[in-house]
Amino acid sequence: MAGTSTHTVTNQPPPLVGYDVFTADRALAEAVGRYTVPDVRDEVRAELSALGRAAGSAQLRQWAVQADEQPPLLRGHDRYGHRIDEVEFHPAWHRLLGKGVSAGLTGAWTRPAGHVRRAAGFLVWTQVEAGTCGPLSTTHAAVPALRADPELAAEWEPRLASTVYDPELRPAGRKPGALFGTGVTEKQGGSDTSAGTTEARPLAEAGTYLLTGHKWFCSAPMSDGFLVLARAPGGLTCFLVPRVLPDGSRNVFLIQRLKDKLGNRANATAEVEFDGTWARRVGEEGRGVHALAGMSAAIRLDCALGSAGLMRQAVAQAVHHCAHREAFGGKLIDKPLMRNVLADLALESEAATALALRLAAACDDGGEQERAFLRLAVPAAKFWITKRCAPVVVEAAECLGGNGYVEESGLPRLVRESPLNSLGEGAGNVQALDMLGALRREPGALDACLTEIGRAHGADHRLDRAVKDLFTELADLEGVEGRARRLAERLALVLQGSLLVRHAPAEVADAFCASRLGGDHGASFGTLPTGLDLEAVVRRARPAEFD
Repeated sequence: MAGTSTHTVTNQPPPLVGYDVFTADRALAEAVGRYTVPDVRDEVRAELSALGRAAGSAQLRQWAVQADEQPPLLRGHDRYGHRIDEVEFHPAWHRLLGKGVSAGLTGAWTRPAGHVRRAAGFLVWTQVEAGTCGPLSTTHAAVPALRADPELAAEWEPRLASTVYDPELRPAGRKPGALFGTGVTEKQGGSDTSAGTTEARPLAEAGTYLLTGHKWFCSAPMSDGFLVLARAPGGLTCFLVPRVLPDGSRNVFLIQRLKDKLGNRANATAEVEFDGTWARRVGEEGRGVHALAGMSAAIRLDCALGSAGLMRQAVAQAVHHCAHREAFGGKLIDKPLMRNVLADLALESEAATALALRLAAACDDGGEQERAFLRLAVPAAKFWITKRCAPVVVEAAECLGGNGYVEESGLPRLVRESPLNSLGEGAGNVQALDMLGALRREPGALDACLTEIGRAHGADHRLDRAVKDLFTELADLEGVEGRARRLAERLALVLQGSLLVRHAPAEVADAFCASRLGGDHGASFGTLPTGLDLEAVVRRARPAEFD
């Protein structure tokens, strides 16, 4: 037939599907092995491998595309004109969210190695469709806030940790599992929660209130309950707002609109109003920010994990493409300049994974030293890892050439998603300032971080010099607020360097220290210095089943 020869497809890589996303990620699998005790290690690996196979399947990748292409819709009223304020999702969204719930991504607080296994699963699941990670994160993170009220925790925690997904809007007490969202941000305040104007009026029943106000960003508005901030007579207070009341009636939860977002389009983010909305106080009046501190820290860690997952998927796609694509007489992966770019991206991805999993392990430990470490390391890591995500993903897309700009490649969805975690739960300046606050109020936090970094002392001269430079920064706190980002960056980098020097292969640690700590690196990716084993770095980043 005339013209058929022009449709012969050559020099295109096979799709990166049908593989185990967890096991194929050497850095992640090694970190999980490092932070789980032998008694549960095989169980955790088997669990994560099952999730990894699902995440790498063609079926779930198709669901992810469907959920992204057909975002949620607001159904404000039923056919008779009754206000219902419901969010309608594509069936693929429910399938994906159900998979995430059944994988235990909302239940870390009471399982052996619970935070490490959940963190690894969350990093894997982000690579399927990051939109479902929002409700998974807020549900998981609600637990430490609810524990400010033991009665509420006893009632709600088993529902939040359940592995059964039930999307129906009915009383939570009649459901096998529940999801939680949050409503903190108000349009006049943003990250300045002290500017919130939502009011809470006490009722006769102890601990109950009626709320009146407006929330500019309400996450996961289809959830069964929400943790919100409102101003009670005693000051800014945390409240639990159930979506459906125990008698089956709908609480007053007026969804004004769904936000039209750059990315994260499969997920719903709403603007909501409370107008006589029933709520239950969580903790003491006037202690709302304190009650939500644990939730905030958990979501910030999830932001770092989510960015690490996005980077890993982008790098895996780029390395996979270049391993199969030929140009100028050979495979792209074998070309020295492309190898430099891929290795540079791989270093950023592995460093993010190493630090995020170390933070999860600290959550499992629970000791005072580790809690002090988290108070400083979490905002620094959240600042730096989420900042690196967008440039890594954009560069990875460029590795695919024009193919990376086409929706079918999946890279544009990653690009649109990549800035989100830097904004979530406090943008970059908030993280840097919170890190300064921890330095000023809690000297034990700095001691804990320095102890962690010091475990690699003497192993690499560039790391040792970077630590000395960090000491110099810390010794001069004059005008430190203007240098807060610089300080957060340096702390995150030396933490990453310390972890890689101790745990990563020598070629990875050497390349990281030379470029990120030794200063031998340009302003763009692909400017690693000569004399490094970049082939080994790239080979390690290649998905294992395709190596």
